[in-house]
Amino acid sequence: MSPHTNDQETVRRLLSTPATWAVVGLSQNRERAAYGVAQFLRDRLGMTIVPVNPRGEDTLGATGHKKLADVPGPVDVVDCFVNSRRVGEVVDDAIAEKERLGIKAVWLQLGVIDEEAAERAKAAGLAVVMDTCPAIEAPRLGL
Repeated sequence: MSPHTNDQETVRRLLSTPATWAVVGLSQNRERAAYGVAQFLRDRLGMTIVPVNPRGEDTLGATGHKKLADVPGPVDVVDCFVNSRRVGEVVDDAIAEKERLGIKAVWLQLGVIDEEAAERAKAAGLAVVMDTCPAIEAPRLGL
């Protein structure tokens, strides 16, 4: 298994196509990176945000859910703000909910790396972006 490399066309497409992003790990804590990145996705890139966190907190004016299985849908991208040890479970949830929610991609945030989970997602037909952040990639791509 070779290490995952992010396809730049996939990154550009995900960041430039209006979509619904389920942000796993997004809560009302403004100090967390997930809050600022979700705000960037919504305000700068025009994405719809769906917060997913253990308490099901509403965040940034959007209804929160405790887990991906609770989201009524649709969801285009699952953005993973959980640590590398836990992200495999989130990716597996995304694979399990792919058909019901219409999930097309998983995005593992900066510092979140799980090669096996990335392989499982790709095998399930999902686009995968790993170990980077939309708030870094969008300006780099001029979006």
